[in-house]
Order: sequence, then C-alpha cells, then structure tokens
Amino acid sequence: MKHSKNRIESLSDGVFAFAATLMVVNIGANTDLSSLKEQLPMFVSFGISFFVMMALWKLHYNLFRRTSYVDNWIITYNIIFLFTILFYVFPLKSLASAAILKTRMSLDELSGLFQLYSIGFTLIFLCLTLMYRRAHKKDIKNKHPLNLFFYKRHFFIFVLVGLFSVILAYFNIGIRFGLPGLIYSILGLLCFLHSKKFQTKYPSNTITL
Repeated sequence: MKHSKNRIESLSDGVFAFAATLMVVNIGANTDLSSLKEQLPMFVSFGISFFVMMALWKLHYNLFRRTSYVDNWIITYNIIFLFTILFYVFPLKSLASAAILKTRMSLDELSGLFQLYSIGFTLIFLCLTLMYRRAHKKDIKNKHPLNLFFYKRHFFIFVLVGLFSVILAYFNIGIRFGLPGLIYSILGLLCFLHSKKFQTKYPSNTITL
C-alpha cells in the first residue's frame, strides 16, 4: 500500500532539525569575549558537523525527488535512517572536535570513536540503498527507473567502504595514522569508476543529480 510522501518528508525534516539542535547544545552559552574565543574550536567543529548533516539531508531530499513511491518498507527504512542520524551526531561531532583541538586519545578510545562513526555511516547509507532498491523494484510508474537502479548501486559502495572502516578500526589497523578515516578518500575514485561503467553499459541513460 502506498502512503503519503509529504508526511514522511515532514517527519524527516523535523528529525534533521532536532539533530542540528543537538549539535549546537552547550555552544555559546557564555557570551563574554574570552569565553567566545575559547569556544571558537567548538564553533568550527559544529560548522563541519552541520554541513555534513545538511549534505545527508540533501541525499534524503534527492531520494524523494526521484521517486514518489512510499510503502511500509520505505517507511521502516526511513525510520531507521532517522534514528541513525540522531545517533550519528555524537561521533561526528566528537571526531571533528578531536581533530580541531588535537585531543590526545588512547588507541582504544580512537578505535572506539572510529567504530561508532563508521557504524553510523554504514547504517545511513545502507538505509538509502535499501530505499532506492525498494523504489526501483516497486515504482513501476517512474519515468527514469535506471536512475533508481544507479543510486542503489552507488550508495552500496558507501556501505562497503563504511564496513571496511569498521573492520580497520576494530582490529586497530592503522589507527595511529587515522587509516579508518582516510579510507573514505577512496569513495571518489570508486564512485567515478562505477559511474563510467554504468554509462558504458547504459549509454542512453542520463543520470539526474
């Protein structure tokens, strides 16, 4: 059974707004000049976290721009996606703050933080992948079904890289050099190769961004 797309988008926007609120809690509570200078790194980490969150919002927005199909499965995946977004706020902000403040952490602490971040990252993109998969399978009225198929495969690449990062962090591989974080830099290359291969296989299809 299909459901209202407007309701699911409204709920999602509300959760994203709440996640942004969680990120800014305790920043700027003291307004004197010396305190503001001390908290400047926290403002920077908030800025990084905020724009990452807005990038995720745009991915979510694009999904429902490409399909109007909503059923119980997509609602379920979306609920898990939104729950993960709220969870993701904390390791994301912690990693940004640790990098900016150059916080000293033990290898176990850094490993745990990378694991939390990568688990959240993996779940977010797994939910996007599953929603695209469901839409591609069920949205028979869609004028551009190959777009849904492309992004299902595209975001599954993110899932695989996220899982690889979890494994690296769990086994403390390259933790001293931040390898579980640096591994995300290969996403650009993998997505480029996937796009080229897809366009070669389906030359008549134009992917909408």
